[in-house]
Amino acid sequence: MILPLLTVSAGTLSSRLLGFVRDALVAALLGAGAVADAFLLAFQLVNVTRRLLTEGALNAALVPAWLRVREYNGPAAAAAFAGRLLGTVALATLVLAVLVGVFMPLLIALLAPGFVGHPVLGMAVRDARLMLPYLAFAGPVAVMMGLFNADGKVGLTAFSPLLFNAALIVVTAVLLFASDDDVVAAWVLSGTVGIAGLLQLSILAFNSRGEKLATPLRVSFDTAMQAFFAKAIPGMIANSGPQLLIVIGAIVASGVPSAVSWLYFANRLIELPLGIVSVAMGAVLVPELSRAVRGDDHAAQSEAASRGLELAVGVALPATLGLIVLREPIVRLLFEHGAFSAEDTAATALALGVLALGLPAQVLAKTWSAAFYAREDTRTPLLATLAALAVAMVAALLLGRLFGAAGVALAVALGGWSNAAFLLWRGLRRFGVSIDAAARRRIVLIAVAASAMGALLTLKAQFVLPWVTAAGTLAQAAGLAVLIAGGLIVYGGLLVLFGVVRPAALGTALRPPRGLRG
Repeated sequence: MILPLLTVSAGTLSSRLLGFVRDALVAALLGAGAVADAFLLAFQLVNVTRRLLTEGALNAALVPAWLRVREYNGPAAAAAFAGRLLGTVALATLVLAVLVGVFMPLLIALLAPGFVGHPVLGMAVRDARLMLPYLAFAGPVAVMMGLFNADGKVGLTAFSPLLFNAALIVVTAVLLFASDDDVVAAWVLSGTVGIAGLLQLSILAFNSRGEKLATPLRVSFDTAMQAFFAKAIPGMIANSGPQLLIVIGAIVASGVPSAVSWLYFANRLIELPLGIVSVAMGAVLVPELSRAVRGDDHAAQSEAASRGLELAVGVALPATLGLIVLREPIVRLLFEHGAFSAEDTAATALALGVLALGLPAQVLAKTWSAAFYAREDTRTPLLATLAALAVAMVAALLLGRLFGAAGVALAVALGGWSNAAFLLWRGLRRFGVSIDAAARRRIVLIAVAASAMGALLTLKAQFVLPWVTAAGTLAQAAGLAVLIAGGLIVYGGLLVLFGVVRPAALGTALRPPRGLRG
């Protein structure tokens, strides 16, 4: 399981890094004012759609269903099932895009009540409507990605999302030099979102020629499709919990100028480690657990769950500490350019530090959800997500009044922890804990290594950051790179020293099978 996990994680990391470049350019182009708030609120709808459908979310329902049909009825029946699913989802997302376009003013008013009565509402509606073609393309993209993952071809699905960010980067870079009207620039960027979705669909369709994973292609609402959607829709909503929490935050924060932008940019940094884990869980852990559950192989279930939890904790803990310690220099380096001011940096960094408190909970929730998805239980993760949204909304209304955007960020973190706690409670009651002794020992050692890294990073930052803060961008980047590299070296070295990571075993896992060697 190591090589597929690393492949998916590498693809997600590459996509997230390009996403940082994209967001840095957007921040320089639009800043954090009314135009940026309108554009970023509309773009959050696209992000939620991406999580609902693509980036591993649909796998939670599609992979177990497709594997079950292939196992009991054969490849032809699995292809026919996939063909009906692909055609039906494509039509459904097209119809949904049209309906959302018609009722977009009402939708934006519900999502951002603070925009009502201000010009920013009209800008947000126009931006969101220009992005709508992405919704129509996202449906078939999600099904095709799920089919490739179910068939074990995770490489293409891991790296195809790079096209989305690459297209937006190119257009934003051109606008920085060619446009001095931020409203027009936001419109152009919004239209590019739909084109980027088409690019991703095209590359997947081109590479699916001859696969016969979904044939014949047709629309159907038969019993099998109804049963699939009855399980898929709750799971897709649950898998988008972190993004829906940010939407809840935006609803409350929309009454504060620039707060929607601050929360958006802060959350983008949270999504780097979260995205690596969540996509890896959807593309690799869910299929592994599904096979183990169907075969009633308790040893395989424990092995898959244990390795998945180790990956989740191993990524979440150092990322959380690093983001808290280095929050301000990271935000300054990435976003404080052009229209993005020093005041925006301070507010975004504060929101980032608070949001990071909820990162371990969100990562754990992603991991524990996989155990339910593998058993084709999408209802429990949905209930956990709904409970988390309720907690976040109540907390945001209270804390937002007291502490502004930082209070809303704290409410989002509290929602994440309530989600994780709910899933753990239900999992213990339903099927117990299937984590092996080696994983329990390694998780403790991972926590020790991450704590040591965090302490050293804090000490180093006190000497390095004052020197580079007043320097140019290159000096800031160099100083931050030294801090991050030093932290990673310490963390990785301690993992090797503690025996959590064995270089020899990792090399064996990455070595291709004998028949594939040159």
